[in-house]
Parts: sequence; structure tokens; C-alpha cells
Amino acid sequence: MSVRRRKDGRWLYDITIKRNGVVQLREKKGGHATARAAREAETARRAALLDGAPAASVKAVTFSELSTEVLVLHASVNNKASELASKKSIFAQHLVPYFGETPIDAIGRREIAGYKAAKLKPVNGEGLAPKTVNNHLTVLGKSLALAVEWGRLRTAPKMGFLRVPEPTITFLTFEEAPLLLDGADVGAWRAMILLGLRAGLRQGEILALRWPNVDLVRGALHVREAIWRGIVGTPKGGRSREVPLSDELRAALRELPSRFAGGLVFPAEGGRHLRKNECKWPLWRACKTAALRRVGWHVLRHTFASHLVMRGVSLKAVQELLGHKDIKMTMRYAHLAPGITRDAVALLDSPAITAKKEGAR
Repeated sequence: MSVRRRKDGRWLYDITIKRNGVVQLREKKGGHATARAAREAETARRAALLDGAPAASVKAVTFSELSTEVLVLHASVNNKASELASKKSIFAQHLVPYFGETPIDAIGRREIAGYKAAKLKPVNGEGLAPKTVNNHLTVLGKSLALAVEWGRLRTAPKMGFLRVPEPTITFLTFEEAPLLLDGADVGAWRAMILLGLRAGLRQGEILALRWPNVDLVRGALHVREAIWRGIVGTPKGGRSREVPLSDELRAALRELPSRFAGGLVFPAEGGRHLRKNECKWPLWRACKTAALRRVGWHVLRHTFASHLVMRGVSLKAVQELLGHKDIKMTMRYAHLAPGITRDAVALLDSPAITAKKEGAR
């Protein structure tokens, strides 16, 4: 029985009939004066349905309706602010304009193929990149999977993700990194750049870093927060991590006057969080002073990871330091490891062969 009171004080019943987990019909009828009257009406209606009386037709759920449910019931509850904003944008600008009033049970592999073709097709000479379209397909696939979970759909079609080339990682060389530091403004800006180069923090993690999470005695910092468009939340991936501090970085942080206030490590005037657009100019100014190409803050994080791998640090250790949830993200740096495949195969040599090689050196 599903009986509830409406805002006007009247009572209604709500009948939902499923078959194999899929909603076959849904019927609502209100206007009853009491809960008992609504229950009796529901009982009579169910009996009539069992006898074959016509039921109210159920309109198939459209993709537009599903997108609203996904944002309200799932994304707003489970996703970080940045993820929620991204999904809203993908729905509003791409998926809903294309699928709109299409019933979700009419979205199959052919329709998905049509979407991919439409988005990749050059418009005024420019189409979307395969990776961008794959991001859309991820949202579409999750939405249809939720429809199955909620009994709105029997099965969800496969997305058929596009092949995406390996991303090119930009980082500073061993010679360029010290030059960037030499070109940086003395004080907080140099310490901030050093934090990217020597600890690999994301920019949002740097701007949200607070002194209670910095242990200068033990030489470590805890990455527990990140800021995105003024909203402070957990770091990307939802996990905190500990990062050791190099002696150079520890000395730079110890000199910051903000340490005595005990709040943000890099506060703006009045103690507020710095905004990202306020941070690009000091970094670009350092690049210009050092006669280096202009780079963004994320290049410093790439530099941290790349230098570790190039010096033989294991990818698993780099994953932990970067806070990657999936080792696949860290594997982007694998090609930088010196002789990693050669050394791995050499481990298969017998002890006698290994001893012979050592004797020949």
C-alpha cells in the first residue's frame, strides 16, 4: 500500500507495478477525504487491475527527465562540487540538447553511435576531441545505469568509448626547475612554486593548505583539503595523503610569516583564500625572469612526478605521493623510468649468469 497526504490535506494512492524489476505501469489518484478512503480505493483498483481492467497509461521516461533525476538524486549527493558542475554542463550543453525527449528505452548502441558521430563532426572546422566525447559518454552511461538501478530501464547499452591517444605530459627539465625557482619572487610565491615542484600538490590543494596540516618538526604535510571556485572540499579522489617535505621546502615554509597566524599557509589579504587567477601572474613572471616558456601550475606537479620516475622511484610510490586513485593515471610517467623494462627482464637471469655479468664489469 502506498497512501500519502497531499499539501491540500486530501489523500492519494500511488500504485506501481513492476515486472522483472522494470516498471510496467504507475497510477496515481487523489482527492480522498481520509487515509482509509484512499486505502480502500487503492485496494479496489488493484483488484480491478488483476481482473484485466485498463490501467492508466504510463509515459516513458525521457532522457531530459532522467538527467534531472540523476543530478538531484545522485550527483548532488555523491559528487564533489567540481564533478557536479561538470555533469551539469555536459547535460545542459550536449546530452540533453541531443537526446532531449527521446525515451530512455529508445537509446541504443545505434543512437549512441549517432551522438559520437555528431560530436566528432567538424562544425566550422572544429569538432570535439575524442577524450571530451568520452567524458560525455561516461555521464550518459552512468545515467542509464542508474535508470536500470531505479527500475526505469531493463538494460543499459554499451557506450563504445572512442580510442584516445596517450596524453603528452609537459614538465620542466632538471636544468629548468632551478631556473624557475631563481626567477620567482622571494617569499610566499617562491615557497608556493617550490611546493608544486617538490611535493607535487595540485593548485587547489596548495591554496587550501593550512598550518595545522604542516608538520615542520617531522618534515611532512597532510593533504586533506582542496578548493575549487571558492568551495573547500576533499582532495580529488576523496582521499587525504601525507607527503614528506624536502629540507629545502621545509626551510622555505618555516620562513613564511603566515605560520604565526596558524591559518592558511598562503593567505590573501584579509586571510581569505587566494583565487587561481591571482596566482598565474607570479608564476608567469618567474618564467619570464628565468627565460623559460610560460607554464601553468599543473606543470609543476608533472615535473615533480616526472623527476621522481626519472630518478628510479617506483610508480607505486609516485602514485601514493600524487594521490592518484588509480595506478593508470600514474602509468603516464612510466616511459620516463630509466631502463625499467631492461632491468625487469634482467631479473629473470639465473644467478650464474648474473654473477658472470658482475665479474665482467
